[in-house]
Amino acid sequence: MSDIYKLDFELPLKDIQDRIDTLKKNSINSGVEVSTTIQKLEDELIHKRKEIYTNLNRWERVQLARHPNRPYSYDYIKKITSFWFELHGDKLYADDPAIVGGLGTIDTLRVVIIGQQKGRGTKDKVFRNFGMPKPEGYRKALRLMKFAEKFKLPIITLLDTPGAYPGLGAEERGQGSAIAQNLIEMANLKVPIISIVIGEGASGGALGIGLADKIICLENTWYSVISPEGCASILFRDPSKAEEAADAMKVTARDLKEIGIADEIIKEPDGAAHINPDKMSEILKETIIRTYTSLKNYEIDELIKLRFEKYDKIGFYEQR
Repeated sequence: MSDIYKLDFELPLKDIQDRIDTLKKNSINSGVEVSTTIQKLEDELIHKRKEIYTNLNRWERVQLARHPNRPYSYDYIKKITSFWFELHGDKLYADDPAIVGGLGTIDTLRVVIIGQQKGRGTKDKVFRNFGMPKPEGYRKALRLMKFAEKFKLPIITLLDTPGAYPGLGAEERGQGSAIAQNLIEMANLKVPIISIVIGEGASGGALGIGLADKIICLENTWYSVISPEGCASILFRDPSKAEEAADAMKVTARDLKEIGIADEIIKEPDGAAHINPDKMSEILKETIIRTYTSLKNYEIDELIKLRFEKYDKIGFYEQR
């Protein structure tokens, strides 16, 4: 179980978990009673997790948002839906596995869910293009959104991408145009839209499915116009200064809430979503149902009006 702790600041947790696993294994082989010692170590592990995950700096939260064991869109979809039917293709060029979407039922609520999927293992990561969508991915997402609008189904989007794919082919097929078109359409969709940042939300790649009535961030996530490494490369001419850039940009969920971009932060159980993905899924499911229940009370014209006002209020400038 210690393999869930991968990051440098998680090494003290890995050490405690290794000791627990070793004691359990030796106890089975030798028959020696060690339950009291194991309980003490488990209590120590809980205390240490709280200590570490509560006091993370911005760069450490960026790392946690990228944790290889962190639940991805598919993981949540499988756990929160009782029915799921995936739809494919943009009806123009191809299907983009970096964006998944389809019809789902959450308890009794019928929804359209669209998420960015990074993939696990080398083969799947390549297949999913490491979660970097191409134009056909955004066009597929828009097709599903228009489908949701036609049948009056709420839209749930799950954001987790290092950015839209910047390859030559993607640019030739209209990457920027596809993202811009999604923003125009999402601003006027006549159904509630709930966007949840479950990992990293980089640039227009995330925003391309992220314009919503409610923006909700899991506790250990980040959402910004550019990655800290990209910012450091441009502003400091040194990508190794990513930690400094993360502080300067204020990229974390807490920052977004203070700035007024995020509407809500979901606390992650046991300090991080990858520690207890089942519990995290339950919390996510409850949050979706609760948020939709509040949005469905609005007349659609009022909802769109509030959507525009929400984005009008984001950002400010001073003229001197």
